[in-house]
Amino acid sequence: MNTVAKRSAFALLILIAIGGGTYYLRGHGPAGNSAAVVLAFKTPQEKQDVYARFVMEGFDKISENYWAKTAEAGLAEHFQLSAQKALDSAAPPALATHDRAGAAAMVEAALQTATSSEAKKKVALDTLIVALYNLPPVGHASLLSTKEETSFRQNVSNVNPGKDLYQDLGLAKGASETEVAQAYEAKAAALKSATSSEAKAQLAQVEYAKKVLANPNTKDLYDAAQIEPSADNKVMGKTLYVSLSKITPTSFIEFGRTILAASTTPGLDSMVIDLRGNLGGALDFAANFLGLFIGNTQYAYDLFHQGEYAPQRTVQNKLPELARYKDIAILTDGMTQSTAEVTTAAMKRLRLAHVVGSATRGWGTVENTFPLSTVIDPAEKYSMLLVHSLTLGDDNQPIQDKGVLPDVDVKDPAWKSKLAEYFGNKSLIEAIQKAVAKPPLQ
Repeated sequence: MNTVAKRSAFALLILIAIGGGTYYLRGHGPAGNSAAVVLAFKTPQEKQDVYARFVMEGFDKISENYWAKTAEAGLAEHFQLSAQKALDSAAPPALATHDRAGAAAMVEAALQTATSSEAKKKVALDTLIVALYNLPPVGHASLLSTKEETSFRQNVSNVNPGKDLYQDLGLAKGASETEVAQAYEAKAAALKSATSSEAKAQLAQVEYAKKVLANPNTKDLYDAAQIEPSADNKVMGKTLYVSLSKITPTSFIEFGRTILAASTTPGLDSMVIDLRGNLGGALDFAANFLGLFIGNTQYAYDLFHQGEYAPQRTVQNKLPELARYKDIAILTDGMTQSTAEVTTAAMKRLRLAHVVGSATRGWGTVENTFPLSTVIDPAEKYSMLLVHSLTLGDDNQPIQDKGVLPDVDVKDPAWKSKLAEYFGNKSLIEAIQKAVAKPPLQ
């Protein structure tokens, strides 16, 4: 396949990735549509009181979708303590029976202490907020307004709607590469002579905007979905160094483009993939990324949900240009987390790479949003952010709180001498030592 054809293939992947949106957990949870759902009222309290119905819909969503199997009695008691906190009461409200029906009656009794509809709404919201927050791992689940859910999705996609690179250059969105270059020259000329800290900061912004928008490969991603580049690279001897500073819906495409561009560089036979400081992103990246190495529909990693293991498979074809890289190192640190950890663990388990650095952060949960159909405020819709699954490391144990351990720990004073135990490539060993001594490329 010639270079033009290769780039066309990856252009098609870009359209698929951007058009498909971001899914935090493929094949699970809601599709994000707003179609009305008819609720069955399971207790008299829910039929009579919309606020009780709201809380108990949350109860059911947790029971159905939370990563751990939760006994009805345990969940009822959990909501009892949550209602106590919401009421700021010294004693918990009475729970006549330790089951769902008892929880509904308890919630209704708590709501009856409120003196107005607004107060009842606050009790309902606070009860569900407290219940979600205290689900282990504490602080991962929450109740989201429409605005908060949008912000959450943008954060996972690493999209900042308040940032406009074209505006930094004084240009309209979609300006040509020539216009970008001209605007940069004019702006930079005025700023380079200035000495104030504000001018220096503005110059840095202008230089970054030019770097993104003057490159056709990064400009098309930004124009399509306001996604800033996440990959950078350089050649170190016979080693290709690739830094992935974050994970966006198109990071695997950026990586693929990097590999294709390097295919014309002779002599490359090893690679460093730097994931230090990578806070992760949408989980779909891992299945896409691994597919480039091992092909489509291959086993990638496992998720753990309510006592069951759910094997995940790759969703991309193998990239032949990767075959030349016989030795691969992944660099990690304590801020490598989430999807970056899953990817690291899978590469390690599948013997595609060895890991150098320090233990990753241990943020091993897969969150998804679940909309609530019960309306308690005509001006607002709510959804629940829940931990749906736990990710598993190369030892088949949860990544949460433990992280992924490196093969070579750079905290060991003798770490440099241990590199030869895992890597037989002199260029790669030298590249690892140089890379570890500096921050990631981006």
